[in-house]
Amino acid sequence: MAADLTLRHLTVTTPVGPFSIVASSVGVVATTSGDVEELLDRLTRSLDAVVRATPDAALRATARELERYFAGRLRVFRTAVDLRLARTPLARSILEIVRAIPYGELWTYGDVAAAAGRPGAARAAGSTLAHCPIEVFVPCHRVVPAGPGFGSYGGAEDRRASLLRLEHAI
Repeated sequence: MAADLTLRHLTVTTPVGPFSIVASSVGVVATTSGDVEELLDRLTRSLDAVVRATPDAALRATARELERYFAGRLRVFRTAVDLRLARTPLARSILEIVRAIPYGELWTYGDVAAAAGRPGAARAAGSTLAHCPIEVFVPCHRVVPAGPGFGSYGGAEDRRASLLRLEHAI
């Protein structure tokens, strides 16, 4: 069976390390600062996708936006995102809400849950964001626990802190 979806990817160097962007014709599907080959393998299996190594014009424009963000010259991404990896309507809603959190603002998981119309679902918001497939373009780093600290951020607390310092949120 032929793959129904074509993905393209590009890795850029950022102040927080290499950052890979994977996009469909709709928008950014996933990002990683880890092993891009592992991510691509997982995406090709789960999405019945084929990967093309040559970035198209839209992906190159996305990379330029990311570079401007890390240079402190971009506060709002125009890049489209493809939320097909959000497995439930609530997860999709949470990712869309987080995408709209303004640059430099911090929200709690409870704030996100309330904005999604589910004020008792802070844990669901946390779980969704712990598995957020699109870092930075969906700024999950802006969502923190209500208690002390900034949370684990997938074991990359230093990356979250770097992003929040970049945005003058901390």
